[in-house]
Parts: sequence; C-alpha cells; structure tokens
Amino acid sequence: MTINETVLDKKCPNCGSESFVEDSDAGEVICRRCGLVSEKIINKGPEWRSFGEGGEERSRVGMPLSLSMHDKGLSTVIDMSNRDAFGRQLPTLTRQGMFRLRKWQNRITYHSSSSKNLTKAMLELDRLADELSIASPVKEQAAQIYRKALNRQLIRGRSILAIVAAALYAACRFTQTPKTLKQISKASISDKKDVARSYRLLLNELDIQMPIVDAATCVSKIASKIGLEERVQQRAKDLLNRAEKKKFTTGKEPMGMAATALYIATILDCDSKKRTQKEIAKAADITEVTLRNRYKCLKRQLKLDI
Repeated sequence: MTINETVLDKKCPNCGSESFVEDSDAGEVICRRCGLVSEKIINKGPEWRSFGEGGEERSRVGMPLSLSMHDKGLSTVIDMSNRDAFGRQLPTLTRQGMFRLRKWQNRITYHSSSSKNLTKAMLELDRLADELSIASPVKEQAAQIYRKALNRQLIRGRSILAIVAAALYAACRFTQTPKTLKQISKASISDKKDVARSYRLLLNELDIQMPIVDAATCVSKIASKIGLEERVQQRAKDLLNRAEKKKFTTGKEPMGMAATALYIATILDCDSKKRTQKEIAKAADITEVTLRNRYKCLKRQLKLDI
C-alpha cells in the first residue's frame, strides 16, 4: 500500500484537522488525526502493466473514442478468420462455438433501432468523408451533429442519407472547410433539395450558429486546380479584403467571389498566365454568367481600371 502525506484546502468534518494522507492503492483520502475517510480520489494517470524485464516502459491503453463509429469504438469484435493466436486452424467444435458467439454478438450489437440507424449513418459518413477527402476532426463534428439530431428524433420520417450529408455540410461550414453544398450533394445519393432542406432543419432545431464564410479561404482551392502562382492568390485575397471593407461581399456566394477575385488578379498580374472565365468558373464549380456579373460589380465597386 502506498500512502502519501498531503495538505488539502479543507478541514476534516469530524475533528477539524487539516492534515490528511492519501492511500493511492485504495483511492482514499484519510484524516491523519481521527482516521475518517473523507473522500474518494481518482488516479487520472496511465494504467501500467509489467511484463518482465523492461515492462515498466509498456502501457495498456486503448484506442480513443470516436463519434464517427456507431458504438464509439467500444464494442468487442470477434474475428472471422477462425484461427488462433498462432495462426492454426480452429477445430470443428470450436469453430461452431465461435460462429454462435459471432451471431449473438451481432444480435446484441444491433438490437435497437437507434443502433441500426447509427450503423447505416456512420457507414455513409465514412464513405462521404473518403470521397470528398474530409479531415477526421470535421468528420467527428458531423457525427456529433447527427447524434444530436438522432437524440432529438429529427431522423424519424426523413432520409438518413440526406441528414448525414446535411450534417457533414454543417460541419464543413462550422470548421471553415471549403466544401460546397453542390459538392456534398453530388457525392451523396440524396438529391440536393433534400440535403438543403435537411440542413435548414438541423440549423433551426439544433440552434447551430454558423460563422460567416470568408471567401479568401476558397482562393487556394480554386487556384490549385488551375495552377495559379502564390502572388496571384495573394493579390486576389487583397482584392477580397478591399471588397469586404466596402461591405460588397455580404450575402454573396464565397466561391463566386473568390473566383472573380482570381480572374481579376490574373488580369492585373502581367507575368501570370492568363486564364479564361470558362476555366476559372469550371474550377470554382460556378457558371460563367455568375463570374461575369460578379466581375462587373467588383470592378465598379473597387474602381479598377482594367
């Protein structure tokens, strides 16, 4: 038993003493004078196990919890290989026993409707995140939004796939990840209107306050697709900053503003290779009409002589 003396900022409720000792093995704080166990303590350090010589350097820890897994990574998985730890084939009776255990494991894991719902939703979320190259923190944020919607019973009577796509779009907006609703809807099986409707539902019911999207964050994404230099990107960001000070970017679609600023920057930069409106509009996934309209308005607002 390991006992350490300690001084706490409190008094013993029995005798009024301020001297205590900690029993780390039992997890107790004991009064030194009367022996009263005043409280329980929790050891928040790692759990160590010794395996012979040099075992103190090893620790027994598990994988971190993940909201993007239907069971948060806490379930037991029975292997399908039917082999033991040495790679040998299991006997027939043992294989039959493992088959029954595997069957009941699946029944216990997916016994409720919410478990089945989460299983389908998290598989779709993984597929979308892989196809769109979404980072893990953004995927975790989307999983948290979906779980909140499930707890509020917002999924009932609605498409699971549309709610998953809407949650992922909300996570991208919240984390300033440059992914548009059109891109996520295209990767999803659901229709764009269903995803947009589900997105508005999540915002209203979960009271999510979205930050204002900065068009400058979309500049690098568009420029990388068509190979524009860094100085051109910086000039485009300067144009957007000037437009923002004049309140011209308010209410405008960020991708359209970023594409327009890049188009103007390529015109102003004499050393840069010129890009057509069609090329930039295609890289930004907008129409040429939108680019031309934004170009005329931005040139007039900033009083550019081009």
